[in-house]
Amino acid sequence: MAGKSRPPKRILESYTIKGSDRVIKPGDCVLMRASDASKPPYVARVEAIEAAGSRGTNVRVRVRWYYRPEESIGGRRPFHGSKEVFLSDHYDVQSADTIEGKCNVHSFRSYTKLDSVNAEDFFCRFEYKSATGSFVPDRIAVFCKCEMPYNPDDLMIQCEECSDWFHPACIGMTIKEAKKLEHFFCQTCTAENGKMVENSHEATAQSEEKYNFN
Repeated sequence: MAGKSRPPKRILESYTIKGSDRVIKPGDCVLMRASDASKPPYVARVEAIEAAGSRGTNVRVRVRWYYRPEESIGGRRPFHGSKEVFLSDHYDVQSADTIEGKCNVHSFRSYTKLDSVNAEDFFCRFEYKSATGSFVPDRIAVFCKCEMPYNPDDLMIQCEECSDWFHPACIGMTIKEAKKLEHFFCQTCTAENGKMVENSHEATAQSEEKYNFN
């Protein structure tokens, strides 16, 4: 006798998160409950939603995981922001019941322009190859005397002459002092032009130097 055939899976266009009125669709980013309750929820991008079972009550989501820096082979580095995640090549299928809520994964540029960062806001500037621990891109711009990539959690000040950016601590200044400054000329520009170091300005930056992950 032939066994009962399983009912076909149905592809869903959306799913309402249990216990809320939040609706998710493919392409949305979500927070998914970790199996270890002491860990923060995982961040994932929903690729597809499907229902199985005789009544279609078993809803599962195909996801592409975002890794936090500490979950990567290289671990967390000083320039990684507290809300930074990497889009990995790790795909999985999970029960929709593990979804805790929606979140926003911004581009790096968009994140630095947010007026305020909420709990559900993250940013991504790298793709991560989980098998090899490699990043795309594998080189990014660096700043300051310390030649480190930009961490959006840190205050930096910009030289009005060369437009490079500096951490206050790297130039012997406190954050409080840096915030009070109206103009800033770095040591190199001051020496070259005989300008007085007055000081200024916080934001993001670009530099010709690169940080190589290899």
